[in-house]
Amino acid sequence: MTVKIPMGPTYDEMLNPNILDEHLKQKAHVALKDEFDPFNLFNITWRKQNGEINKVVLPKSLTGVEANIVVLLGKDFPSGSHKVGPAYATLIEGCVDGKIIPGHHTMLGPSTGNFGIGVSYICNLMKFDSIVIMPDNMSKERYQRIQQYGAKLDLTPGTESDVILTLERTFELKKNDNYHALAQFELFPNYRFHRHVTGHSAVEAVKGVGNERIACFASAPGSAGTLAAGDHIKTVFPESKVVALEPYECSTLMDGGRGQHRIEGIGDKMCTLIHNILTTDFIALVKDDDAVRGLKIFRDGEKIFQELALSKKQFEYLRDCFGVSGIGNILGAIKMAKYLKLGPHDNVVTVATDGFDRYDSVLEDLEKRYLETEDFVLRRWFKDIFIDIDTNHIKDVRSLKDKNYLFKQKEADWLKFDYEKSYLDAMQNPAFWEKEYQKVFVYNDLIKKRRGQKLDA
Repeated sequence: MTVKIPMGPTYDEMLNPNILDEHLKQKAHVALKDEFDPFNLFNITWRKQNGEINKVVLPKSLTGVEANIVVLLGKDFPSGSHKVGPAYATLIEGCVDGKIIPGHHTMLGPSTGNFGIGVSYICNLMKFDSIVIMPDNMSKERYQRIQQYGAKLDLTPGTESDVILTLERTFELKKNDNYHALAQFELFPNYRFHRHVTGHSAVEAVKGVGNERIACFASAPGSAGTLAAGDHIKTVFPESKVVALEPYECSTLMDGGRGQHRIEGIGDKMCTLIHNILTTDFIALVKDDDAVRGLKIFRDGEKIFQELALSKKQFEYLRDCFGVSGIGNILGAIKMAKYLKLGPHDNVVTVATDGFDRYDSVLEDLEKRYLETEDFVLRRWFKDIFIDIDTNHIKDVRSLKDKNYLFKQKEADWLKFDYEKSYLDAMQNPAFWEKEYQKVFVYNDLIKKRRGQKLDA
């Protein structure tokens, strides 16, 4: 059997598909009609078909703050989540490096959901077998989507807060040479994708908005890949603040808290290997049930929108744009806009990883937990959750003492997975992260040169 490097885009082509040659652009456009067409790999981008960044600037009557809350929308990525980008980047880097052999290796995808969906989808397109290792108490829609794309499930006990068990399971499985882990929590293609593709896209997203600068970038770390966008943002806007958002119920980075929570995909009880602690300025907590109830408002609060003089068209558009973590990110962005006392020309950027399509069961659970969810209840929730959000539970982590605390936490989390202390210590130097980022340009050349060629070419 002839083994070839799979076709797929470079980092620059994911940032701006317009630079693709006309043949590939046409193939990618046709692929939009069939999600199982492998040329959808070339549709991995934050851009819409017209070339604009896929974003929404939330109405200020919804957010209750003067600052502009700009949300990058991940729901229109292939497979329905931006996590498909890091999944692809990790797989293609392994292929061009010769570490992953098509037809030989089975991919392992440790995840709490969206990355697992991304792995299963990418492996379907690139003709790899895959196994997604994830907790056994996630939304049923996630399991269904993963199996729909052809991956096997290997479930570990617990919820999104127990992802450490999926890492331990992955660590054991990958001792078999036939398995290769697309390990989002520790492999740097995830960091590279978000620093390059998401970071540049965020900077472009504020053009024409407010003062066209980013005062704050806020995102909840699951793998902490998305936070890498802040590294690029800071090179363009050095005054920008990068904020890691955590569930109030699982405040691991802030104070070592390790409780259970309902915001799927974040709050994973660890300081991930690829989290650049040096560029994180604040940690802020969001209550999990606020995120779930906030999603309910966006789904069923049409009367609230009417009372805010927002159109039916705006409501129908926004109701599909967010999942639970997206609402959590929005709440964190609003909290930071208040805390930083930002004005009408300032911009806070955040990310909606996915859309509503995988959260019906989450709202079904909410209906069981609350006796009433009528309009008058949603109206009260809206005021409490959005308009009256407080600025409690925000920690400034810019001091050396706080950085050392986080580095110690990272050390405790990763030494047990056979990482050397010297390697972890190197992460305390900005040069480490710059060196990892510069590999983007090496892989740009390798991917373009080797795609479709024999593996030994």
